[in-house]
Amino acid sequence: MPLYMKNDSRDGDKAIAATEAEHNARIELAECYRILHMLGWTELIFNHVTLRVPGPERVFLINPFGLNYDEVTADNLVAVDIDGLPVRPGQAPINRAGFVTHSAIHRHVEGAHCVMHTHTTTGCAVSCLEEGLSHDSFYGAQLFGRVAYHDFEGVTVNMDEQARMVQSIGNSKAVILRNHGLLALGSGVQEAFMWLWLMQRACDIQIAAASAGRIRSLSTQVRQQTSDEAAGLEPALIDLVYASLRRKLGDLSKRGDTRSAS
Repeated sequence: MPLYMKNDSRDGDKAIAATEAEHNARIELAECYRILHMLGWTELIFNHVTLRVPGPERVFLINPFGLNYDEVTADNLVAVDIDGLPVRPGQAPINRAGFVTHSAIHRHVEGAHCVMHTHTTTGCAVSCLEEGLSHDSFYGAQLFGRVAYHDFEGVTVNMDEQARMVQSIGNSKAVILRNHGLLALGSGVQEAFMWLWLMQRACDIQIAAASAGRIRSLSTQVRQQTSDEAAGLEPALIDLVYASLRRKLGDLSKRGDTRSAS
């Protein structure tokens, strides 16, 4: 099954008109792509962040296939329904693997309004380890008892994998796709980012520490206490962290170091 996916769009009475809510979601998601680009969490034209559009139907925004993250704008994001149909004519192709993964979550995981998936080097490295993520660091301990794992079945282009993936994810917001990469979800961009950031930092430290020597283990009690105090559980903190990234992105844009999100 090819990655390139361009279905016929809805037309006539089935087309969905753009709303102010979609406009706002487009701006927010395009900005998120710039933030991930700024952090270096990119993989050429691959990987995805998706965001549901508020409304009666399950429609979400996804990046056009073929663009780098710093080329994604509010205007060129693709709005598709849960069956993969662009909701109006004239939209770009998308990555089939991104659609299969993200549509499964948007359809079946209640409250998963934003989904992020990355192939960072250390994230992929940890996903390949038999023991998975270590919970013996400041960040890893915050994820104790919170990480779901889904076994690798090949490039995610087959719709029949969706049910198994959703079952693997369960109620978790931090997911490791084994031998593949990281995936996070949340009620919005900010929450999904925080869980992804915690996983990414835990992976960075795990790989760095493992190369330096034996990792010192934390007790189950300390792991659990730290997990209960995880940054991803504190909405005010989540907002502060994300706001700091937005300011940094704005500063870079003013200096001409990155493109605007418009």
